Amino acid sequence: MSDLTKIKNEFFIKLNRKLNLSELNDIKSNLFGKNGLITSQFKKIGSITENERKKFASDLNILKDELQNLINVKITEIQNAEINEKLEKEKIDITLPERPFVKGKIHPVSQTIDEISSIFSEIGFNVEEGPDVENEYNNFTALNTPDNHPARDMHDTFYLDKKKQKLLRTHTSPVQIRTMLNNKPPFKIIAPGRTYRSDSDQTHSPMFHQVEGLHIDKNINMGHLKGCLEHFIKEFFEVNKIKMRFRPSHFPFTEPSAEVDIGYQFKNGKLKIGEGDQWLEILGCGMVHPNVLKNVKVDPNKFQGYAFGIGIDRLAMLKYGINDLRAFFDSDYRWLNHFGFDPLDVPTNYRGLSR
Repeated sequence: MSDLTKIKNEFFIKLNRKLNLSELNDIKSNLFGKNGLITSQFKKIGSITENERKKFASDLNILKDELQNLINVKITEIQNAEINEKLEKEKIDITLPERPFVKGKIHPVSQTIDEISSIFSEIGFNVEEGPDVENEYNNFTALNTPDNHPARDMHDTFYLDKKKQKLLRTHTSPVQIRTMLNNKPPFKIIAPGRTYRSDSDQTHSPMFHQVEGLHIDKNINMGHLKGCLEHFIKEFFEVNKIKMRFRPSHFPFTEPSAEVDIGYQFKNGKLKIGEGDQWLEILGCGMVHPNVLKNVKVDPNKFQGYAFGIGIDRLAMLKYGINDLRAFFDSDYRWLNHFGFDPLDVPTNYRGLSR
């Protein structure tokens, strides 16, 4: 009996037994390893006489292919058997009751936007929206911002083209322009949304959230503005009294312009909004500049109005004790689980916004 016949008989018997993957790899190594039986037979070809060499080489190649094919088939069978066994153990019974799950939370920014919208909607304001990518006219020119104004600089504004015609809006005021161009006065709107400026630190982010307010009608004055803001601040911070002051300021789109501060104090290690000897700036506001009204085809001799801008992220930080703005955008579920809100608890004024 030749060596090839012995190898074939021996290993065909072994390969037809029930084997695991480790045993199969051992057989493969015994046959085709560096010193394997088939490998050794190939090394002998050079020492065989020329007359016998051709037949021997042909028989050896046939045996090699048969053994390799048989090994590959066995490997596939073993792997399939392991997968089927695993699937059988992991089978899901869909008739079983559902597993307990963790509810998602509403992000503090989304909660704050809902609270702001709830407050202003109850005093007659509509919610308007606009695109994040704006044109230069709506973002600057129509809002009476001159060409040499610092806000137009590259270090403040994200421009999207070399001609500086397209940009990421730096405030939500362009929504005012779009609303007034497409409708007729009176206007009473708020415009919450994302805004973008080239700034980043503990209290500033390149992308942040702002709400713009606008009220245009006949015989509107600063008294209406003060009453509106006082109502909003009391409702938002859920306090009965509020200490508030207006400081003169300057914005291209309002005249006169003011910054609004509210009183606060630290009591028992917590920030208490409403009263106290310390002041906290929370928003900018003023009477809409006549040039802005002219740019949207509204007669400033018949209509006047006020506008204000509030940082939504800043309000959320103050109300809910969040000390780092960057955490709003970290996508950390642990943080959201701590500061987030029940998705079914929609803010309403009559039972308390954040309760």
